Amino acid sequence: MKILVLQDHLRSGGTERQSILLANAFVAAGHSATLLTFRPGGALAGTVQPAVVHRVLQPFDTGLDWFAPGLLRAVRAGTPDVVLCMGRMANCYGGRIQRALPSAAVVGTLRTGKPLPWLFRRSLRAARHIAANSQEARTNLVAQLGLPADKISVLYNSLVFPPAASLARNEVLRAAQGASPGTVVLLCVAMFRPEKNQRELVEVAAALPAGTDWQLWLAGDGPARAACERLAAVRGLSGRVRFLGFHRDPSPLYSAADVAVHASRSESLSNFLIEAQAHGLPAVVYAAQGIGECFLPGQTGWVIPAGDRAGFVTRLQALVADPAARRACTAPAQAHARATFDAGRQIAAYLDLFARLTQNHPSS
Repeated sequence: MKILVLQDHLRSGGTERQSILLANAFVAAGHSATLLTFRPGGALAGTVQPAVVHRVLQPFDTGLDWFAPGLLRAVRAGTPDVVLCMGRMANCYGGRIQRALPSAAVVGTLRTGKPLPWLFRRSLRAARHIAANSQEARTNLVAQLGLPADKISVLYNSLVFPPAASLARNEVLRAAQGASPGTVVLLCVAMFRPEKNQRELVEVAAALPAGTDWQLWLAGDGPARAACERLAAVRGLSGRVRFLGFHRDPSPLYSAADVAVHASRSESLSNFLIEAQAHGLPAVVYAAQGIGECFLPGQTGWVIPAGDRAGFVTRLQALVADPAARRACTAPAQAHARATFDAGRQIAAYLDLFARLTQNHPSS
């Protein structure tokens, strides 16, 4: 098959990581894969394998995520059997591509909990099929847009960074950040955008009982980082809240942390949480779309009603104070992540879907 993966920009987010993983894997499976991006460059551009054809629409980076000059011409030139639209901007163009190339199978995706723009919704209706990355996202699409359930498949995110065979604690990294062997490291890996709500994690950590030995590590970059740093300083926590910046491979952070924490207001399925589970970390999180599918609720992760800071602090403190309870989560968390989010399994599911879509339309 000739597969085109459409993405606006290779920034450092979870959708972008999935786009590159899929394009790389499609080529490894013997298919022709093209990654077509609107903007050049990006933090993850260097992770595209040479065998993947990477084409860019903007001759120079305009900074405009929506600007896709010559999109239809570029798609037609590639004569794809399948066009996989990844991210909000790409999905807004999916319907236009499907109408222009009726022989191609345009697959829209839902990987966000944000309100969908009108063009996004229209494109989902026009696309031949939709891949949602959580059961809850699929249910909401059917309820909110009136789409037929059989037009939507649930294809979970793949583990981009599976754990090493050994889960030895990374004491060197902990020591470099000033964490003692007894310090409980709370970790969140996410872009700093307002909806990711890292500010709330600072407030939650600040509310832990006095005398608790903790550090909060916030990995990632983005427009909301500066405000979060100011909040940590105002709360007198600059020495305990670590801003670690963007990590192309966050695996060392997982191996140094003790608990995954997440306060995002908008999700469909969190890459961070499934990676944390794969590395054996228990999680305490606020409720959002698809969040409960990232772990085993009540066993390896705890979902707190959105905004219930007292409930979040109470559950988090129980884990912080009980190393044995944290250790008890490790094996079932890993087993769940391997069974549910294994990259090979998800890639095979994508390719099986593509084969069915193209076989049903032999003119492609």
